[in-house]
Amino acid sequence: MSRLTVATCQFDVSADIPANAAQIKRQMRLASRRGARVAHFPEGALSGYAGTDFATFDGFDWETLRQATGDITGTARSLGIWLVLGSAHQLTGANKPHNSLYVIDDSGRIVDRYDKRFCSGSADGLTGDLAHYSPGSHFCVWVIDGVRCGALICYDYRYPELYREYARRGVSLVFHSFHAANAPRERVAAIGAAIGTRYRSLNRAPTHTYPGITMPAAMTAAAASNHVWISCPNSSAVESCWPAFFVRADGITTGRLRRNVPGVLLSAVDTSEELYDSTGPWRRGALSGTLHSGTLVSDPRSDDRSST
Repeated sequence: MSRLTVATCQFDVSADIPANAAQIKRQMRLASRRGARVAHFPEGALSGYAGTDFATFDGFDWETLRQATGDITGTARSLGIWLVLGSAHQLTGANKPHNSLYVIDDSGRIVDRYDKRFCSGSADGLTGDLAHYSPGSHFCVWVIDGVRCGALICYDYRYPELYREYARRGVSLVFHSFHAANAPRERVAAIGAAIGTRYRSLNRAPTHTYPGITMPAAMTAAAASNHVWISCPNSSAVESCWPAFFVRADGITTGRLRRNVPGVLLSAVDTSEELYDSTGPWRRGALSGTLHSGTLVSDPRSDDRSST
């Protein structure tokens, strides 16, 4: 039996590292006062998100980022709180940095780092995330107070294989950071126009955008099909496509903040809680390659697939 209180945090992430750091520390303190064991922040929360919050890493102030990171780890230590922090991780030479989540324990130590595996963009690396970041190559699993945790970032949501692998590894809670925000209103309107109005009533979402429709829906499906809790922070910089939210392991959203408004959402994870799980009896077999329920039969009429 393992219990954990998670603070899913959102604020207006920007290119201003000191301003980001100040908001992160402020929300960490609020989360700690409200009893959270871990505070979770959006993609690029400390560094800002390249291509959206700033144009390029050319001339980026890595030393300021390192100093801010050290200051924040010190805050985690003083508060005795875990932290899952979105930032950029500098590589050597001409290699583009990673888009990362630092896992910081309650002593202020960086215990692991998840690097976004699926960076958006074309194969030539000239567009999307790949114009700015190098993709990662590893899963990231750690334990907080008996709860086995994993991490993903934004566009990773399009690849359910990642959630399935975390399920194989016994993960119960996924920290999935997003940055679907800081878009001009005209850009949001243009995306909505590209989708069209015909199906608007059938796709109710915080914004009529692809992220606004598909990202929350994907988190509901991932939670229910893999029986994992998911914390989903997003930047609240105007325009944000949707507000931070939390999904229980049965696919039920248990909390949601306000769009475009900074906030901290507290959610309880209890791995002993009896939740609806229709896939439970067969999930472990499916994860190991047995892609059916029950017992297969040997029958000629089963083998003959062209008769009535």
